Amino acid sequence: MIRAVLIDDESKGRKTLKNALDKYCHKVDIVGEAEGVVSGKELIETMQPELVFLDIDMKDGTGFDLLEKFQHFSFGVIFVTAHNEYAVKAFKCSAIDYLLKPVLPEELVQAISKFESEMKLKNLSFRLKSLIENRNHLKKLALATSEGVELLNIKDLIYCEASGNYTTFFTPTKQILVSKTIKEYDSFLTETHFYRIHQSYLVNLNFIAKYNKNDGGFVVLENGKKLPVSRRNKSGFLDRILHP
Repeated sequence: MIRAVLIDDESKGRKTLKNALDKYCHKVDIVGEAEGVVSGKELIETMQPELVFLDIDMKDGTGFDLLEKFQHFSFGVIFVTAHNEYAVKAFKCSAIDYLLKPVLPEELVQAISKFESEMKLKNLSFRLKSLIENRNHLKKLALATSEGVELLNIKDLIYCEASGNYTTFFTPTKQILVSKTIKEYDSFLTETHFYRIHQSYLVNLNFIAKYNKNDGGFVVLENGKKLPVSRRNKSGFLDRILHP
């Protein structure tokens, strides 16, 4: 059984989620509930759960405020939220699971199954630390690899290259391969200082040395690497670099 607690300032929300867990997730044992940051911290310290279902906006603070009260994480977290666009981007960036209200049974079951798999990897603490750093500004990517999880400073990422359902991340010192499509990262990286110059390439604009319009158009990065700019993305790319 997975020992879990529910932290949400709405009693109706806690009851609805508990009923769904009782009905669809028999491996989850709810050992306590809380309605805010202060009571939630006390509950976690007392019950020592393996999993915390955590709301974002509560009367005495946020789910982020609660996590910041812990130096070490012996538990995993699944956020449950009605809305919070920036928080969702932070979750994706940190590879933290989240559920949108109203919670669908199939998504709840999937989240629990994913948590069970990740418990064995013992890397949840890295992701939660990354999430806290991403609270106000996206700074780090939590990349799940075949060996575990790597935390990558976004400012050090030169470009991403797509290969089917895989994406390779290139930094000045290493390459990191993950089994996710480049589209998974495009949605939030392009809102910082990245641009999708081609179906296969997502580039950090800070590492571009020049743009050459020959041969259909390509960029030259500071490390000398040349990457094509697609005809479809050329106009938007040039507008982005000329009018930052």
